[in-house]
Amino acid sequence: MSEAIELPANGKRRRRDGGAGLLATIAYLVAAVCLLPMLAVVLAAVTGGTDTVSHLLDTVLPRYAGTTLALVALVAAGTFAIGVGAAWLVTMTRFPGVRVLEIMLVLPLAFPAYVLAYAYTYLLDHPGIVQSTLRDVTGWGPRDYWFPEIRSLWGAAAMLVLVFYPYVYLLARAAFLQQSSAAFLAARTLGKSAWAAFWTVSLPMARPAIAGGVLLAVMETIADFGTVAYFSVQTFATGIYTSWFSMADRAAAAQLALCLLSFALLLAVTERVQRGRAKYHEAGKRQMAMEAAQLEGWRAVLAMLLCMIPVVLGCVLPALVLFAMGMGGEQDLLSRRYIGFIRNSITLAGTAAVVTLLAAIAIGFFQRLRPGRGSAVAGYVARLGYAVPGGVIAVGLMVPFAAFDNALDSWMRATFDISTGLLVTGSIWLLVAAYMVRFLAAALGAYEGGQSTVHANMDAASRSLGETPFGTLRRVHLPILTPSLLTALLIVFVDVMKELPATLIMRPFNYDTLAVQAYRLASDERLEGAAVPSLVIVAAGLLPVILICRQVGRNR
Repeated sequence: MSEAIELPANGKRRRRDGGAGLLATIAYLVAAVCLLPMLAVVLAAVTGGTDTVSHLLDTVLPRYAGTTLALVALVAAGTFAIGVGAAWLVTMTRFPGVRVLEIMLVLPLAFPAYVLAYAYTYLLDHPGIVQSTLRDVTGWGPRDYWFPEIRSLWGAAAMLVLVFYPYVYLLARAAFLQQSSAAFLAARTLGKSAWAAFWTVSLPMARPAIAGGVLLAVMETIADFGTVAYFSVQTFATGIYTSWFSMADRAAAAQLALCLLSFALLLAVTERVQRGRAKYHEAGKRQMAMEAAQLEGWRAVLAMLLCMIPVVLGCVLPALVLFAMGMGGEQDLLSRRYIGFIRNSITLAGTAAVVTLLAAIAIGFFQRLRPGRGSAVAGYVARLGYAVPGGVIAVGLMVPFAAFDNALDSWMRATFDISTGLLVTGSIWLLVAAYMVRFLAAALGAYEGGQSTVHANMDAASRSLGETPFGTLRRVHLPILTPSLLTALLIVFVDVMKELPATLIMRPFNYDTLAVQAYRLASDERLEGAAVPSLVIVAAGLLPVILICRQVGRNR
C-alpha cells in the first residue's frame, strides 16, 4: 500500500508519517536492548549444563539465598520503621526544627552505601577510633570486651537502611500530606487514641505509597555489590562477581544471575500488582487537611531526636569521618592519575546520561504518539532494567557480545587470516548500553512527569499547522520539558557515577573510575585513601538531592 501524502499550506509535499515510523523503530530497538541481557542470562543459564547447577546447590546457593533474603528482610523492616516514622512526625506534628529536618531527612540519599561502609569501618572497626579510644580509656585488651562487628550482615543492613530509607520517607510523606483528616478524626471520636488511629486509619490509607518505597529500597538492596563485598557478606551479587572473575565460570555466573533476576522481577511484579489493587477513595479531595499537633516538653525533644538520628548517622557523621580520612589519605585530586579517574567518570556518566535521555524521549514520545499495545509493551520492557541489578545486566550483555566477537574473530582468521580481537566486548559503548538499561526507568519517569503537563491540544494545534511529529517534539515539547529533561539528565549522571558492579565487570582494560578506585583502595584496607574519591562521588550525588529537597520544601 502506498504511503499517504498531504499537501500543507506552504505547498510542499510532506509524508503524513512525518518520522513516526523511525520513532517506532528507535523505540522498539531500545526496548530490545533492554530485553537482551535478560534473555541472554536465561539462555546462558539454561545451556550451562546441570553440573554447575548441582555444584551450586550443594555448596554456595543455599548460603547466597539465605543471606540475600535475610538482608532484604532487615532492610525492609529498617526502611519502613525510619521512613514511615520520620514522615509521620514531620507531617503530622510540630516541634523545634521540623522545617529544617523534613528537608535534611532526604540528604542520606546522596551517599552510596559502600561509601558509608568505608566511613563506619574506619570509625567502628577494631583498629578504628571508637575501639582504640575505648581501650585507651579502660586499659582493656582486645579480648576483654565485646563490641558489635561492623563487617557483618547486620552492619551491611544498617548501611543500606541509612541510605535507602529516604525512598520510603519521600513517598510516605507525600501520602500523609494528601490525606484528609475526616477518617482520622472519625477514629478519634470513636475512642481511638492518636497512636491507634495512626495504625488503623492513616497507615492503611498510605500503604500503596509505603509499599512502593519499601519495594524500591529492597530492589536497590539486592542490586548492591560494594557494601556486601566489602563486608564479606555472601549474597547473589557477590557470587556473580566471584564466579565471573575469580573462578572464570560464566555458566555459574549466568545461573546465579538468573536466580537474582527472577527475584528482582518477582519484586517488580509484586510492586505493580499492589499498586494496582491497593486503592482508597475519599468523599472529597482533602476537604479537611490534617491538622498538625503541637508537641511540647519531652515529646518535642523526643520527636526532634528521632528525626535527627537518621540524618546524623546517614549524612553528617559519615561526611565528617570521610573528610577527616581524606585529610590523611595522601591522595592528590589534582594529580594526573586522579584527573584521569575524574575524566573517565565524567565521560562515562555524561555519555550514558545523554544516551539514556534520548532513549527515554524516544520511548515516552512514542507512547504519546502511538498509544496502544505495542508502545505499552515497549515502555514496560524499558522500565524492567531498574529492577535488574547491575551485575546481572553486565553478565547478560557480556555473554552474547563476547560470543559475537569470538565468532567474528574466528571467521576473519579463517577467511582473511586477520584477527579482529574484541570489537564490542570491553568497549565503552557496551558499558554505556548497560548503564542505559539500568537507569532508563529513572529518566523515563522524569520525562513522563513533565510530558503529562503538555496538553494534547498543543499536539493537535501543532499538527494542524503542518508540523510533523518530530517537529512537534522539537518545537513544542522539548522547550516546555527542559526542566524535566535536565532533572532526568542529572539523575542518570549521578547514578552512573555511583554504579559499581556493572563498571567493575564491563569497564575497558585500565579504564578506572572514581567508584572503582574507591573500591580498590578500600579492598586493600587503605580506607583513608578511599575517602578522597568517595567524597567526590558524594559531592556529585548532592546535586539531585538538592533538587529533591527544593521540591520537598515546596510541597508543604
